[in-house]
Amino acid sequence: MNPHLERLQPYPFQKLHALLQGASPNPAFRAINLSIGEPRHATPAFILEAATRALPSVAQYPTTLGQPALRQALADWIARRYALPGIDPQTQVLPVNGSREALFSFAQAVVDPTRPGATVVCPNPFYQIYEGATLLAGATPQFLNLLPENRFALDFEQLPDAVWRRTQLVYMCSPGNPAGNVMSLDEWRRLFELADRYGFVIASDECYSEIYFDALAPPLGALQAAYRLGRHDFRGLVVFSSLSKRSNVPGLRSGFVAGDARILERYLRYRTYHGCAMSPAVQAASLAAWRDESHVEENRRLYRAKFDAVVPLLAEPLGAARPDAGFYLWLRTPFDDVAFARLLYRDYNVTVLPGSYLAREANGLNPGRNFVRVALVAPLEECVEAAERIRRFVAEGRRETAAAR
Repeated sequence: MNPHLERLQPYPFQKLHALLQGASPNPAFRAINLSIGEPRHATPAFILEAATRALPSVAQYPTTLGQPALRQALADWIARRYALPGIDPQTQVLPVNGSREALFSFAQAVVDPTRPGATVVCPNPFYQIYEGATLLAGATPQFLNLLPENRFALDFEQLPDAVWRRTQLVYMCSPGNPAGNVMSLDEWRRLFELADRYGFVIASDECYSEIYFDALAPPLGALQAAYRLGRHDFRGLVVFSSLSKRSNVPGLRSGFVAGDARILERYLRYRTYHGCAMSPAVQAASLAAWRDESHVEENRRLYRAKFDAVVPLLAEPLGAARPDAGFYLWLRTPFDDVAFARLLYRDYNVTVLPGSYLAREANGLNPGRNFVRVALVAPLEECVEAAERIRRFVAEGRRETAAAR
């Protein structure tokens, strides 16, 4: 077996399952699970209909490159969304089976493990696929802590020059998971400067880009930032996007990668061997989804309503604030995050994810410790009920602490 498999840590939800074993939830409350970032809004009917109409096409093998019509739709969407002049559908965009699959396989294609000290840099907290992809590519992860003191902005000075010299790939996530922070143009400028100096590739995970709150200020994308900074060929940059959150189709497993044509040419060669061509029926559904924005606007409205209702309930007890984008609340806990999650589940039957499960110890701290991630994916009424229970849970803990004194 691949010895690197032994370096993989259990996935956060495996840890959560183990944590909750033996903690019988209070039967007075119905279960509300806000731990997993799985969209639960209804899938638009027109997407399902497009997939159904295309089912006969599964009698043929699809190409890894994807249908020309889908690649054109992807290029058109990128150009509209990010106000870019033209994206070449032949060389600058590829359909993929969801951003997760692509984020993982990209490291296998990019990293050269024969180079001494092969390193991949990730934000911290982070999506654990980055770490797993790094380890199985034969590289070592290094982490940039994202801290609330500076609004989760990237501090590239956390890593010394020696680490940057070994770096081959940098994963970024904007809007971020879990804090919902959006990278600024200045952050991108600094990262591009580092990429030019040290020669690494940037993988920008943008799967939450379409869940935001101000219709006039959508999150800045990496391709958009690159173009504004004169990098019109998107050199050294590949972005990853997905329909899962945007269109409420997590089971469709559909997304795209776009950016530097030279990198994508070689990544396509890898993918032809990887056996990951998108099903024709999924391509048809994806084509319909990327061409429509009205369902995405409605999706944002539903999330906006949940944040409007929940943030005021949790602002005082846990410092809740609306993120820049995404559907998570990143809440500071009054005591250990793991104990908080277990006791909240036991006493109030609400499931949230301990923040320390989403981060690693780096520079002497785990930046997820004493935080929990709350995914506002349930219907509005459930999210509000969960927030009320969390508020009661925190208030009871404060009363018990006061009484103990």
